[in-house]
Amino acid sequence: MGEILIRNADTILTMDDDRRVLKQSDVLIRDGAIVALGQGLESGGEVINGQGCVITPGLVNTHHHLYQNLTRAVPGAQDALLFGWLQRLYPIWSRFGPEEMFVSAQLGLVELALSGCTLSADHLYLYPNGSRLEDTIEAAAEVGLRFQPTRGAMSIGESQGGLPPDHLVEQEKAILEDMIRVVDGFHDASEASMCRVGLAPCSPFSVSRDLMREAALLARDKGVMLHTHLAENDEDIAYSEAQFGCRPGQYAEDLGWTGPDVWHAHCVKLNPVEIDLFARSRTGVAHCPCSNCRLGSGIAPVRQMRDAGVPVGLGVDGSASNDMANLVGEARQALLLQRVSQGADAMSAYEALEIATRGGADVLGRPECGRLSPGKRADVAIWDVSGVASSGSWDPAAMLLAGPSQVRDLLVEGRQVVRDGQVVTLDLPRLLEQHHRLAQALVAGD
Repeated sequence: MGEILIRNADTILTMDDDRRVLKQSDVLIRDGAIVALGQGLESGGEVINGQGCVITPGLVNTHHHLYQNLTRAVPGAQDALLFGWLQRLYPIWSRFGPEEMFVSAQLGLVELALSGCTLSADHLYLYPNGSRLEDTIEAAAEVGLRFQPTRGAMSIGESQGGLPPDHLVEQEKAILEDMIRVVDGFHDASEASMCRVGLAPCSPFSVSRDLMREAALLARDKGVMLHTHLAENDEDIAYSEAQFGCRPGQYAEDLGWTGPDVWHAHCVKLNPVEIDLFARSRTGVAHCPCSNCRLGSGIAPVRQMRDAGVPVGLGVDGSASNDMANLVGEARQALLLQRVSQGADAMSAYEALEIATRGGADVLGRPECGRLSPGKRADVAIWDVSGVASSGSWDPAAMLLAGPSQVRDLLVEGRQVVRDGQVVTLDLPRLLEQHHRLAQALVAGD
């Protein structure tokens, strides 16, 4: 793979254990890993000019539904609460097949890459018309992002009191068999891994308790992580109390869904007892501020979670509930929401960026990512702060307050995915043409 030297960056926000901030410094990369940071480094390999730039670790997205990229801003779902939003979109998603899954995932990952993301989780919980998890895995491999897909599932349809239509749910025996298949076929536990598979029954209102328990047992037997939605809004809490006689945190604990190998999406409505449970058990949270605003779910208590010691990362959530997938914008939104709810000193720009990098990597069980220090993986975002977006800023490193919303360059495992603001790993005009064709077909059939 060779060497790359990023030379003379204005600022490097390392997010290492000492949270060092380096000025006029270099980053040396060899064979997919960070070798050294400092001034005056030398290399016989490729040199990237870092002058006028801030360098950060690649951002980490801990929650997404990439397949939804084909259903953004759908009329009838634009102003709905979560349950009504789902009921509007389920019939459209039921018409998807392998091509829709692949193309939607690729475009969603391209959007993430342009916003500085090098590692993304994904939660795929429906498999209509022959779709498989590898449709998204193959998409990520072509784009070049580090990927953490999860084999989601829905097993309780409308006729059994669940939310999804019966034709979108699967038999639980078949779900568990396919979970084994995809873990055995695609999971790579190495530090340099580009693909780690997790198990992710969709939510308490779309799967049985038995499936939640069995998935937890299977994940621990296979050594993979667990993921689901939890405590997203008031409807979610009411459903849990009515159906299970307890709050979501208790439900999760009873079924084996707490621990450092578990992360839950949203957690907007966690109460102090649940926050303490997650802190003690090191259960992670994927905070999705834009989606929570878009669906009117509320503001997650991130300040309280962080203060208690809950691992917190950022997620853009699905492209149909955020309608964008700009991860640096998500970090800014997280910062602003904590301030509007708890005061201007509730969260700094640096802390929000830490959540978007190191925080997300830790939630996903990837401590070798999300920070820049020798021995860590070479996932690097280079942000040009010499332009209009940063003009007049006295502190360009506080880029969430005044800075670019798109990277200049992005490296994943030492390979360049974005160069001069353009994705270089695939033919983007062709991908956009495919995406438009599939989207128009879905609109015509609605």
